[in-house]
Amino acid sequence: MKATTFTFAIERSDPKSGEAPRVQQYEVEVTEGMTVLEALLRIQAELDGSLAFRYACRGAVCGSCAMLINGEVALACRTQVNGLWTDVISVGPIPNHRVLKDLVVDLGPFFDKDLAVEPWLQPADPPPESERLVVPDEWAEAEPYANCILCASCHGVCPVPERDPEYLGPAALAKHYRFLADPRDAADEERLALVDGEHGVSACDTVWKCVRVCPKGVPPTKGILATRERMETR
Repeated sequence: MKATTFTFAIERSDPKSGEAPRVQQYEVEVTEGMTVLEALLRIQAELDGSLAFRYACRGAVCGSCAMLINGEVALACRTQVNGLWTDVISVGPIPNHRVLKDLVVDLGPFFDKDLAVEPWLQPADPPPESERLVVPDEWAEAEPYANCILCASCHGVCPVPERDPEYLGPAALAKHYRFLADPRDAADEERLALVDGEHGVSACDTVWKCVRVCPKGVPPTKGILATRERMETR
């Protein structure tokens, strides 16, 4: 299989060392179909074992490998190098998160915001003997929001966290709406109160970047607008 040489310009940083961030370039032979993640693995294995990045499933299921690729937030495992149409590939950490090292960011605050919206079913009736079934037509509104893999891509492109670090963010608010729209849930008023402050749904700029970037088709802005409507009509 014919290989083509690409230059990977990777943002390197190690806050613990006190050194200033820098861009380091690596020449990599890329074959047809190779992904950015595969190229990073080759760099780490053959050129520089100190390069730090996250990955797990390699199949766009876990969301671990979200990063900035040629200025766009994407999953490295599903981004093919040849599909980027340039022989210089820039790679950096996902924005709006504190960098721990190189392409690894601190996702703790992101997960804390997810937990803050209480992302679990809160029904009014006692537990059934088996599972809680739902009619497909009644589940249709909530279903897209259940596809979130918590990759933080939407949070990385959102303009709000830069000025308001306490903003819950599109991922958490999408997860919130997943349960608000679930016909089995009975905690509507309590749920609306969780996102009714200045760092909740009212802070969204509705620029729809989160919808465009989501690798699983989750539409956070749509859910945020639906939540606002619920607040106005309750």
